[in-house]
Amino acid sequence: MTGFRRLAIPEVIEITPPKHGDHRGFFSEVFKRSALEAEGIHIDWVQDNQSLSAERGTVRGLHFQAPPFAQAKLVRVLRGAIYDVAVDIRKGSPSYGRAVTCEISAERWNQLLIPAGFAHGFMTLTPDTEVFYKVDAPYSRESEGAILWNDPALGIEWPDPGAAPVLSDKDRVAPLLSEFNSPFG
Repeated sequence: MTGFRRLAIPEVIEITPPKHGDHRGFFSEVFKRSALEAEGIHIDWVQDNQSLSAERGTVRGLHFQAPPFAQAKLVRVLRGAIYDVAVDIRKGSPSYGRAVTCEISAERWNQLLIPAGFAHGFMTLTPDTEVFYKVDAPYSRESEGAILWNDPALGIEWPDPGAAPVLSDKDRVAPLLSEFNSPFG
């Protein structure tokens, strides 16, 4: 049976599908619409994305898509491990500006559901980490946005990768939360 664990911000949910193994290997239904719907989660996924981060300590995020292209994400790790972060950027939310975190790994076989209205990012904990995620809206360059991954106001306790984090130019210069006007009202 699929496991569901709501994080400190209950809209963000850790999901662990069952994994059945024997001498041949294993089998798992990693996505099962009916299991999500039984938990009251009704999302029409439209696209799958996959990324490879070669170095440990690679940071991707904190990213979001503004309406009308806002995206919910269902994130899983195919190889390696990540420290995954979701930040509530919904104006008027009691948890606005708060972050929740969860380690996701191929070994743990868990996933993280991040609803629209959250900025999302992760740091790789192992080299050659592959991340796979579903989204419920297409990507739109005009609707993309970001918040600085290490903004002290967010209070995220990122792991120490043992070297300077690997960042894109875009992520390095993303605005602070205090400089940000959320499109989620």
